Amino acid sequence: MTEIRHQPVAPTRTRSLASGAGIDAHRHDDHQIVYAGRGVLTVATSTGSWVAPGTRAIWVPAGTVHAHQAHGDLELHLVGLPAQDNPLGLDAPAVLTVGPLLRELILAYTRTPHDDSPERGRLRAVLLDQLRASPQQPLHLPSPASSRLAAVCDLLRADPADNRTLAVLGRRTGASERTLSRLFKSELGMTFPQWRTQLRLHHAMVLLAEDVPVTAVAHLCGWSSASAFIDVFRRAFGHTPGTHPARPGGGFREG
Repeated sequence: MTEIRHQPVAPTRTRSLASGAGIDAHRHDDHQIVYAGRGVLTVATSTGSWVAPGTRAIWVPAGTVHAHQAHGDLELHLVGLPAQDNPLGLDAPAVLTVGPLLRELILAYTRTPHDDSPERGRLRAVLLDQLRASPQQPLHLPSPASSRLAAVCDLLRADPADNRTLAVLGRRTGASERTLSRLFKSELGMTFPQWRTQLRLHHAMVLLAEDVPVTAVAHLCGWSSASAFIDVFRRAFGHTPGTHPARPGGGFREG
């Protein structure tokens, strides 16, 4: 991330982004909740990326340099919170579960007139209460720091369906399997299979938002079958890839 904009106040508003569009790297002096009412959103920082479909929101703490990327036509809802108002007590980005009530609160709060009315104050108070009770989800895809680990991760990012073992990938990049296994745990906080599954889920969310059929997504992301993909997806997101409404009036396409 090169030219970083400093926007002191994190806005509270709704805006639309076309598929493939983005918001360049910037930072706020405020915290921000970022939610995709439609489409799929990726938020990238220097330490990794977070992906959020309509059942998730992303918490971006004050001062965090971040960029947004839209997958599918995106309806972006932004909620800015003063730095001293941290209902989650978090100083790092996180993905949060968004249930039906929290979803409606975010939509209402970002669409209603931005005034100091008692009604808006009560809406904000309930929104903060729901955020405090919102579970965090492990949907972070961390980025490596060392060149040896980055070389392996870059190969997999280029082709998430690559099924080569860590030993084979290590020979390709000049590092031993033992060294790479240690680096995955020490730098990324997860094992190689865990990181590759996270990568595939991130890539799957992007493809689904672009209306790629479920069976094709399973193949492109390296799962042996659509049923295997659906099972992993359900365990990660709480629903099947064919039922999440990524676009108005419908779900992801089966096929």
